Amino acid sequence: MTEIQIVTDFLAALEDLDVDRALAHAAPAMVYQNVPLPPARGLRAVEKTLRTMTRYGTGFEARVHNIAATGPVVLTERTDVLERGSWRAEFWVCGTFEVHDGKITLWRDYFDWTTFLTASAKGLLTAALSTARKK
Repeated sequence: MTEIQIVTDFLAALEDLDVDRALAHAAPAMVYQNVPLPPARGLRAVEKTLRTMTRYGTGFEARVHNIAATGPVVLTERTDVLERGSWRAEFWVCGTFEVHDGKITLWRDYFDWTTFLTASAKGLLTAALSTARKK
């Protein structure tokens, strides 16, 4: 499997909310960080973070617009979609992955907090209007 295939399969597993399949691509010392939040260091910390995300979220989509690799580094430009019930937020993300010996050792995502918060507020408004229409 190429580095790009490993990253795309990892993201596909997250879209399926299949943490076990995603973690099959993770190195024991993997680091996951949403910049500027503190990183999750090590497989247990990454697993805890991903399981928390799937516990509270009901859907995830990673629409990859561009992906490129140079050696072990894979860069993604994508739109991530988070869902919880009728709430939905879509926002732009750039991700850096490092893959060594077939395992992801680093996953670092960068996104604009203003865009994320705006998407979250829009999702709340849409969910509230949807609920009001049903009544």
